[in-house]
Amino acid sequence: MAATTHTVTNQVPPLVGHDVFAADRTLSEAVERHVPPEVLPVALEELGELGRAAGSAQAQEWGAQANAHPPVLRTHDRYGHRIDEVEFHPSWHRLLSHAVSAGLTDAWGRPAGHVRRAAGFLVWTQAEAGHGCPLSMTHAAVPALRTDPALAAEWEPLLTSHTYVEGLRPPREKAGVLLGMGMTEKQGGTDVRSNTTRAEPLSGEGEYLLTGHKWFCSAPMSDGFLVLAQAPGGLTCFLLPRVLPDGTRNVFAIQRLKDKLGNRSNASAEVEFDGTWARRVGEEGRGVRAIIEMVAATRLDCVVGSAALMRQAVAQAVHHSAYRRAFGGLLIDKPLMRNVLADLALESEAATVLTLRLASAYDNDTAEERAFLRLAVPAAKYWVTKRCSAVVGEALECLGGNGYVEESGMPRLLREAPLNSIWEGSGNVQALDVLRALQREPQALDAFLREVGHARGADHRLDAAIRGLLTELADLEGIEARARRVVERMALVLQGSLLVRWAPPEVSDAFCASRLGGNWGSAFGTLPHSLDLASVVTRARPDGAQRKGA
Repeated sequence: MAATTHTVTNQVPPLVGHDVFAADRTLSEAVERHVPPEVLPVALEELGELGRAAGSAQAQEWGAQANAHPPVLRTHDRYGHRIDEVEFHPSWHRLLSHAVSAGLTDAWGRPAGHVRRAAGFLVWTQAEAGHGCPLSMTHAAVPALRTDPALAAEWEPLLTSHTYVEGLRPPREKAGVLLGMGMTEKQGGTDVRSNTTRAEPLSGEGEYLLTGHKWFCSAPMSDGFLVLAQAPGGLTCFLLPRVLPDGTRNVFAIQRLKDKLGNRSNASAEVEFDGTWARRVGEEGRGVRAIIEMVAATRLDCVVGSAALMRQAVAQAVHHSAYRRAFGGLLIDKPLMRNVLADLALESEAATVLTLRLASAYDNDTAEERAFLRLAVPAAKYWVTKRCSAVVGEALECLGGNGYVEESGMPRLLREAPLNSIWEGSGNVQALDVLRALQREPQALDAFLREVGHARGADHRLDAAIRGLLTELADLEGIEARARRVVERMALVLQGSLLVRWAPPEVSDAFCASRLGGNWGSAFGTLPHSLDLASVVTRARPDGAQRKGA
């Protein structure tokens, strides 16, 4: 058709060429709040560099290509030799290389390392979420390996390296490595104590041969894996390298890659072990205890990842509404659309503030903070990851039909959104974990209530919600059936407390009125009209606009 038939107007410019970190006022304020002054200039510089990279056209193209060309399994080479390799698009490697060089696997040994890494992970995940899986597991493996000082001395410098080295070689020949994990099996899933993979000890200290399978093995291109298997002394954790010290390939038969709803750029595999060499991590029979800190760290990354997806979805919705005209004006100026955008922005801000608070607890590493994390992490994982799909779906709707088209990027966000609520234990697993902590670790509830209590007296709706939560916790009758309700209230009260302390009044007022005060409908866009919604939306704009309603 001839180009003269019509002129294209009223189209929104792409959200590209902006600083993802600096444009996120909630995140940048949280970094300034939680990073010590002597470290802050370096942290802001590195996050600014990462934010500009994440918002660049190049990073957006990498993300699109990595998802348009998902990984491919190569079980054999041309001669029939078993190789069990996964082939990725070059853009996947570029994303990983940039992430590793930015320190997204290095948190445990540098000042304010967890806050800096969490903020960076939140920023860079907005470019592409799938490659966050190996980054998360590599980061989270450090505390598990520290149960064995010899293993930690060998592997930790490689795990926390800022150098990404593609391809399988002996770890000693690489400047940096990635680690995956294989915990679940066909017959048990989350119930890892039902695992049937066997571990037979060898004569060498801590050496075993594994025989069995893993139903979900994440990031099978990694240099090593933490796996669980049944040793003579019970369920035990093992470190399984892909390449043995002599340079030969370990037995690691990849049966197939999972055909997943989303997370298409990342490979998840079914694997078989048949005389596969591994080294024990910790003591026999203490496998769950050895990996418990790893699980907690990856659960926190589920919260970070969901906060990132929410922020990107809200940024796209607000950006679209700031440029798109309908019914005589900009969408962002329409009262009903403004209500929807403000409601979405509240959810995103609450998730981000909670995420950085949890990361700061890791950095502080006191008995009080560890007790706080014991309840706060599974509660946050339960709630924030569940809110992600609802937020992304509503944000997509703000773009209308354009949002339903792949080129907008919104469908990819929507497919990715449910993942974090499933990975590392779905909603019921998190809720039951909270109940275990409540029943067995009273110091965890004490620490949680002290944290929430910092804001007591500042907002009557928050005070009422705290009293309601205490009433729920005092009644243990039928507590398992009420677990989701209890955990939801815990998460909301914690978010409300943090926002009352640190967010602008218009944000905390709207959150407390809706999420805690009950002045809210069953869908987004049902906030009380009397609130200062324009200021909430302006704060969420990714282009840094300051004018109310602009």
